[in-house]
Amino acid sequence: MLRVAGLIGGVPCAAFLLLLLTGTDAGAILFCLAATVTASLLLARAWLVTLAGLEADFRAAAEGQPPPPREPLLPAAARVADSAARLTRSLAMREAEVTKLRRADAAIIEALPDPLLVLAEDGRVLRANAAACRFFGTGPDGRTADTAAFLRHPRIAGAVDRALAEGAAQSAEAVLPVPVERDLSTQVLPLDPPLADGGKLLVVLADRTQARAAERMRADFVANASHELRTPLASIIGFVETLRGPAAGDAEATTRFLGIIADQADRMRRLIEDLLGLSRIEMTEHQAPKGTARLDALARDEAAAMAPILAGRNVTLKLDLAPATAVPADPGQLAQVLRNLLENAVRHGREGGTVELSVRALPAPEGGLAQGVLLRVADDGPGIAREHIPRLTERFYRVDAGRSRSAGGTGLGLAIVKHIVGHHRGQLLIESTVGQGTVMRVWLPGH
Repeated sequence: MLRVAGLIGGVPCAAFLLLLLTGTDAGAILFCLAATVTASLLLARAWLVTLAGLEADFRAAAEGQPPPPREPLLPAAARVADSAARLTRSLAMREAEVTKLRRADAAIIEALPDPLLVLAEDGRVLRANAAACRFFGTGPDGRTADTAAFLRHPRIAGAVDRALAEGAAQSAEAVLPVPVERDLSTQVLPLDPPLADGGKLLVVLADRTQARAAERMRADFVANASHELRTPLASIIGFVETLRGPAAGDAEATTRFLGIIADQADRMRRLIEDLLGLSRIEMTEHQAPKGTARLDALARDEAAAMAPILAGRNVTLKLDLAPATAVPADPGQLAQVLRNLLENAVRHGREGGTVELSVRALPAPEGGLAQGVLLRVADDGPGIAREHIPRLTERFYRVDAGRSRSAGGTGLGLAIVKHIVGHHRGQLLIESTVGQGTVMRVWLPGH
């Protein structure tokens, strides 16, 4: 303050001292000198206090805080203080708007159904949305071994490099073999300018595994269906041509060939009926059936109807049927489930062996299954290798194609069972041990 006071009052004080040295009235000069020094000190203090206040106002504005109310000592400084207050309010409004936009952007990214990663310019993962966290099993930073393996995949790494070099969106298709095989379609989008956290790239993933599997299944279904129908049709055409030509008039050959033609025609009929039945089930699978069904009574009726097949294979059927009611249920469809499971167990089990059929109610949760009804069909046949079990419910899938056809199967039985059980909101569980047999369990919701 003394320095400022010296700058303000230095010249007048020097003039008064000069007058004093020249002999002017000393009393008057000393009075004027004292008044000048006092005024200079007061003016210096006013300027310093005002400047300190303005500095505090601008510091508050820089921090986004409203300036404290004060009355400047100098009137001219009031306009500057008012400008500082307006600047603070404007900056606060802009900061609030920017924060709101950032929150909206973050909410949109989090709400996206597809996994999304934000990468820095050096390829580091900065963050991941909720879908990516679920997909890779990561936290919000998205950094795990699975994420690193994904970004190291040659096609993904190439798309990232091209996006950084060209500044344009890139796409890549990749198959990740571990921990489970996934078929991914990836989009890499450069960001200019970068995000506030340094994010330079967005990597958006779309899991096409199920879609591609469905496409393959449809293609396999068409190929298999045409093959299954072509074989008996070729046999029928061949034997008809034989009867018209070389075997014409041969009664013994005619009888034998007509029997083969009848068997092949029956095979085609059963295949077409199964295909039509499966299509009908799929059309209504999303709708839960209405009504109830006594599963023990259905099992007893189907067991009685299996007598000819049991006798032909010399198989013993053991029944353990406790009263059990399934809700909701379609009795006709559940009878088909029982029939298909029993036929599979008898035809593909051990000749002269034993098949067990049991039905019981589950009054409380048991073994991971909720309250309901449990149907169990077990055989003591050769069993099924573990690698085949996940595919048993696929259409036309056979562990041993030749043996299945000779046993009279169409390859659609377990596919039908799977869709009927799904229609009833139940579960199909398959367990098998090679050399010991197979157990099929069906859980259905009950009372």
